[in-house]
Amino acid sequence: MRKFSRRGALAGLAALPLSSLSIRSDARSPVFPDPPLRLVVGFPPGSTGDSLARLIAAGVGERLGRAVMVDNKAGGEMAAGFTARAAPDGATFMLASNSPTTLAPALGRTLPYDIRTDFAAACPVGFTPMLLVARPDLQVSNAAELLDLARVHQGSLKGGSAGVGDSTHLALELFKAMAKLDIVHVPYKGSGPAMAALMAGGIDICFADLPAAIPRVRVGKMRGLGQSGLARSAAAPGIATIAESGLPGYEAVVFYGLFLPVGAPSALIEQLNAAVEATLRAPPVAKKLAALGVDPRFGSPAEFAAYVAHDYVKWAYLGKAAGLTAD
Repeated sequence: MRKFSRRGALAGLAALPLSSLSIRSDARSPVFPDPPLRLVVGFPPGSTGDSLARLIAAGVGERLGRAVMVDNKAGGEMAAGFTARAAPDGATFMLASNSPTTLAPALGRTLPYDIRTDFAAACPVGFTPMLLVARPDLQVSNAAELLDLARVHQGSLKGGSAGVGDSTHLALELFKAMAKLDIVHVPYKGSGPAMAALMAGGIDICFADLPAAIPRVRVGKMRGLGQSGLARSAAAPGIATIAESGLPGYEAVVFYGLFLPVGAPSALIEQLNAAVEATLRAPPVAKKLAALGVDPRFGSPAEFAAYVAHDYVKWAYLGKAAGLTAD
């Protein structure tokens, strides 16, 4: 079995509800429909998600012998709703992050789909960790020192985010909950304003997109304290993870993965999984992923489905405990 990054945590999650956890065996061997196949994405052209989708579309198309068209929708929730309504014949599949698939649903957002019942999880694609950053004059140099400072000065530090319910907000709330800290949340309208406020000294810390934050850390505009993934990203091997700096098990990442409408034949799901894995392992693609700040991940459909189910439960629990909603 191919190793998945959360294999240990996933072992006890196989019973959680997500349609692809119970993939049926088909009597006949189905084939993908005639081209073009449609890869639905809720990312704008030129974004990291869009660039990732185009790499996947080219590689999967070559390996399946089908043209794959990237179909950009106006947002992740619109893309997910469209995919959920599509015929489960393999002609339509979606590249999505955890924002519309597990974060928004787990926080109670009203949506025209249910990640637990309307989709078959096909394969992980990659993870992008966030970077916990601090204003340049804050007297800490890593996450462990920040934990010590925040425990001494409960309620004094300000932590920014790109908005209520955003992944950066949830990363902050998870940090607070696991460390039992009182840090004042200050939401902004986007990651750009949050980072600008940090550099200007309006807030003390925030979680930021790692590829966007690293250049600012290098020139001293902010301090990189810790990565939010369980393992260090290849984009910043010199910065320790928060999990290895005093909060074991801490993880708050942006994951990307492929989903099909529920009912898609298991044989097609397996073929798509294999095509994506072969694409990600190709050296030219691996090099481009590194430039995007995306660390590739591999796993079977069942392993990925279990990870998605775990992510949903994790954020739903945090949201309820902290009184958070996405609406």
